[in-house]
Amino acid sequence: MDVLEKVKNIISEQLEIELENINEDTTFEEMDADSLDLVELVMALEEEFNIEISDEEIEEIKSVGDVVNHIQSKS
Repeated sequence: MDVLEKVKNIISEQLEIELENINEDTTFEEMDADSLDLVELVMALEEEFNIEISDEEIEEIKSVGDVVNHIQSKS
């Protein structure tokens, strides 16, 4: 499973959104994710990919594609 698919699965599970409604261009605003949702999502991503995402980095991440690019840049 590639990074995008893993990220989509985690987002789907954490935010209770249908997998087919998530693509690289989907923003967290479109998913109605609040700050608590984002904190939980970041924790799940950090655990899955064994990375750390700083608060400053989180502010730069606006879409699913941003998450994928960020994870790939840390690998």
